[in-house]
Amino acid sequence: MQERSSVADLVEQLRRELDRYSPGGKLPSSRALVERFRVSPVTVSRALAQLAAEGLVVTRPGAGAFRARPRTPAAAAGDISWQEVALSADSAADVVPRTVDASGVTVCLATPPPGVIEFNGGYPHPTLQPEKAMAAALSRAGRRPGAWGRPPLEGLPELREWFAREIGGTVTAAGVLIAAGGQSALTTALRALAPPGAPVLVESPTYPGMLAIARAAGLRPVPVPVDTDGVKPALLADAFRATGARVFVCQPLFQNPTGAVLAPERRPEVLRIAREAGAFVVEDDYVRRLVHEDAGPLPRPLAADDSDGVVVHVSSLTKATSPSFRVGALAARGPVLERLRAIQIVDTFFVPRPLQEAALELVGSPAWPRHLRVLSAELKVRRDAMTAGLRLHLPELALPNIPSGGYHLWLRLPDGTDEYALTSAALRTGVALTPGRPYFSAEPPAGHMRLSFAAVAGVGEIAEGVGRLRAACDEVLQPTGKSARRRPADPASLAV
Repeated sequence: MQERSSVADLVEQLRRELDRYSPGGKLPSSRALVERFRVSPVTVSRALAQLAAEGLVVTRPGAGAFRARPRTPAAAAGDISWQEVALSADSAADVVPRTVDASGVTVCLATPPPGVIEFNGGYPHPTLQPEKAMAAALSRAGRRPGAWGRPPLEGLPELREWFAREIGGTVTAAGVLIAAGGQSALTTALRALAPPGAPVLVESPTYPGMLAIARAAGLRPVPVPVDTDGVKPALLADAFRATGARVFVCQPLFQNPTGAVLAPERRPEVLRIAREAGAFVVEDDYVRRLVHEDAGPLPRPLAADDSDGVVVHVSSLTKATSPSFRVGALAARGPVLERLRAIQIVDTFFVPRPLQEAALELVGSPAWPRHLRVLSAELKVRRDAMTAGLRLHLPELALPNIPSGGYHLWLRLPDGTDEYALTSAALRTGVALTPGRPYFSAEPPAGHMRLSFAAVAGVGEIAEGVGRLRAACDEVLQPTGKSARRRPADPASLAV
């Protein structure tokens, strides 16, 4: 972290001094910069590389760094208004409009401004990531014979075998495809299983990224309510009969956002209902490796108990490692596997082999189980700290379920609360939240918020964030629990 700060400081100082040099003029040597600014040679190298990437400096091996010559003035902007017609010309023929709203996803992906506490993050804080283990794995992977060649299109056999063992049951490596993370795998699955215009059953509430995938593919998400025991089987059966859908997407373990775990008695019911409807169940097993220390034994994936090829299983290493470690798996059996394979090949060819080799190195190292144990303990500590803080300082925010896995809490707001007004107020106090509306494919029953406890630096930042949230609630909520009437903020503007 200190090295990154030093690089940024040096970049800023060098940027301010560039006017001292004529275009093409040579900058001081790296050794001179090291001595003058009292930084390491690595810091100087990285700073010059950043300036080169910005087009301000040109580096020449063996010669040094030079101020770049002025760029050719940009041509006058053309008229792009024609695109509005082109992009919407066929919308009348589309069963479902194919405009894409990514705001529900970008809220969790974008980095907040400095000083803002990240309660909206979708990935663990860098202190929870196995950075040293990943770096070592990537280094070892790069030296493997053939590591930079073309991998098998389905993925490395050893990695497919590892994912098959993780899923369990009768799943074998032959039924596994390596994918570029869970989002890519879900995209492939929905494209393979449902034609444009078709209905797809989804949990309500559910992961906004999946809703965005469905709508971008021209599919029609149909909500099926969940409670603390997961999706309600009777309503699932009703939805299949009413819509004729052939796909149901669910997260049976620590569902996003509610944290619900599909109850043991409901698991066979979901498979039976889907089988009778002639439908597939897409199982997004996204946080199995983010279990908390007090969780106890976990239920097996639905795919492990599926003998009829109903389940298309999606899992990933990304949540437990790093946003950039995008390695996941698709598992299925029967003719659908070939369709999944074909679509994945057309879309992405294959996952880069060095990344697959690094994944093998990581999960096969002693550092992997150690990391999972540390992560499990730390997530519990953070969950407990956030839960205690909310109960003490924000009792008006209902917390119906405290999950023993995952990285967030799902809060119900007082009736009448404007969740976007609260999100905007929270951002002004220095804490970024995720509003609940994007998690619903239809009208939500109430206002909600999702708070992440994994993307922050530690329990101290959680306590500070809860205090700031208290101030935001004091601004927005009336003493009666009703929301102050404000104009809703643009959801896209909240994706800081």
